Amino acid sequence: MRIVSTEKMKFSPAFGIDMAAIDTFVGGDLAAGFGRVAPGQETTPHQHDEVEAFVILRGQGEIVVDNVPHSARPGVVAVFEPFETHVLRNCGEVELLFLDLYRRDAAQAARAAKETGAQRFADRPVFVFSTPPTPNGDLHLGHLSGPYLAADVFVRFQRLNGVESYHLTGSDDFQSYVVGRARQEGKKPGEVAAHYAAEIRATLELIDIPIDQFTITGTDRNYPAGLRDFFSRVIASGAVVKRRGDALFDGENGAYLYEVDVGGKCPTCGSPTNGNICEECGEPNSCVELLDPKSKLSDTSLRRGTIERYSLPLHRFKDVVQDHHRRGKVSPRLQDLAARVFAKGEIDLPMTHPSRWGVRPAEDPEGEQVIWVWPEMAYGFLHGIAELGHRLGRDWAADQPQDDWKIVHFFGYDNSFYHTVLYPILYELAFPNWQNDIEYNVNEFYLLDGQKFSTSRRHAIWGKDILTPQTVDAVRYYLALTRGEIERTNFEFEAFQRTVSEVLIGKWQAWLADLGTRVATAFGGLAPDAGIWSPGQSAFLGRLQARLDAISVHYGADGFSLNGVVREMNGLVEDTLRFVAANRLLAVDAAAHDEWRTAVALELASAQFLVQCARPVMPRFSERLAEALGGSVETVWPTNVKLVPAGTAINLMSVKFFSVPELVEPSRTARPRRLESTF
Repeated sequence: MRIVSTEKMKFSPAFGIDMAAIDTFVGGDLAAGFGRVAPGQETTPHQHDEVEAFVILRGQGEIVVDNVPHSARPGVVAVFEPFETHVLRNCGEVELLFLDLYRRDAAQAARAAKETGAQRFADRPVFVFSTPPTPNGDLHLGHLSGPYLAADVFVRFQRLNGVESYHLTGSDDFQSYVVGRARQEGKKPGEVAAHYAAEIRATLELIDIPIDQFTITGTDRNYPAGLRDFFSRVIASGAVVKRRGDALFDGENGAYLYEVDVGGKCPTCGSPTNGNICEECGEPNSCVELLDPKSKLSDTSLRRGTIERYSLPLHRFKDVVQDHHRRGKVSPRLQDLAARVFAKGEIDLPMTHPSRWGVRPAEDPEGEQVIWVWPEMAYGFLHGIAELGHRLGRDWAADQPQDDWKIVHFFGYDNSFYHTVLYPILYELAFPNWQNDIEYNVNEFYLLDGQKFSTSRRHAIWGKDILTPQTVDAVRYYLALTRGEIERTNFEFEAFQRTVSEVLIGKWQAWLADLGTRVATAFGGLAPDAGIWSPGQSAFLGRLQARLDAISVHYGADGFSLNGVVREMNGLVEDTLRFVAANRLLAVDAAAHDEWRTAVALELASAQFLVQCARPVMPRFSERLAEALGGSVETVWPTNVKLVPAGTAINLMSVKFFSVPELVEPSRTARPRRLESTF
């Protein structure tokens, strides 16, 4: 017998608490240790591939799994599946002591990995945000390929899995870029914002992206008061205070310069940039840091001065951001950005700026100042949830965010600092008791013919230039295939046309038409029943099932990748074409008729599977193909590949699913010039 005692164990820091391994424990691949959590403390959020169990021995607390708290008291045993994010928190007045048991189980880890985060979304509302666009112009393909298509597909897939999921965005009216656009057009900022907000909504409808909550910040009657209350909460924390700091002013009219009104080179990477954020490296700047800064309001030399603004000492909140990143899905690219920002040392980030366009805080900064639009957006997300809840009859309030809210953000890399560094800090200041649960999905720039999409240089293809009911699925397919997920990618219109012609028409549509012909001529237009199965045919069914597993991972929260989804769908069609070629001779061998009808039944199963896996990305194609296969699109995500019921009427021969898109040049050249926007 071997006896161990906590009094004689050597504890050392691990996971934010004290842990001690039980070296004398014998149990094959099973390991053990003791852990102790001091009153008011908790473990760092973490997840791992082992199966783990906590046996609570002494004390009182909470076990938080994916942001859901559970009671922890003596006698409680909590077993964690691989990759579940968990925290043990001491809510009592004495030390919380627990026994930790863990082991690796490769099969169980593999099963958990296939879930790709599904357990985090169960039994809670999921609010999926695509970055609210700046209403100083319409949406081009670069915008659409990024947050908007991705968020739409994400929501569609989650709903197929029974998740209460909503897509929210809106019109970010109080951007300084709206003021710049208004100056160019000789209009008022509100007129410009209203016009382009309507254009943006129309483009989203054209590309089949329905929005559950579209907030227009400039006209929402409840918005200003809610924003002021949020900002006052931040001020009341004591962290954000009035500070006098350096600023830039136009040399001719003395106007305060920030964002759209000033440009130069990034002090970090040297790339051309506007004020406040660099699109290349993603790091913020204070405008006065710009190299060779120039006013965009006049040709005169700018001048330097000082001004009092409400400012946030960003550098004080490194631990808040790191803790937040440990709790949710944050890519290494985003973690690297945060590390670079905090490595800079002291950063006093202005929270208000002199302007007449925006919402003035309840507090009184120097001169006529408004709440900066980027901190404003942190509130805007909560406001959108509250407005959606009001319409649905749910008790969701912007000033009382709930721990069970799951928030998922989609945005471009140039917005990463605001979403993943600034907003977690503001939420901590405004709602210190809110255990927010936020995940991030970032996309890289989508280039056009090797250069950034640019409205000012007429280097853009607008959504309305290419989207029609006949082309929308082809556009969604190609954007999903080529969008920048981990690196910048490129759109070329001729390559897009070629892909539609050679892949969607030359392979997908040609295969489906050929299948329809064979079903019509050999089986009277009805799906045959499977007969005798050859080893190669059963292996093909296994490959289809493997494709289903892979596509499920790419649609899932952990491994979300539209590139991966479309590559798998292309692979599915390629696999099926090879299977058709391998089994074609069965059609002319009367003795092999039972194997032949199995081969055709498997082809139909592959086509039906394509219906399901294409539904989130290509909803119109999915519906038309389902109809041609004699059924309707399933409302739940499949777990297995199924055969089409024998005797189902098949009508694939005459259906034209795709056509090669053409560019509407008059729309492209007539569209008014506008300033570049940041999304």
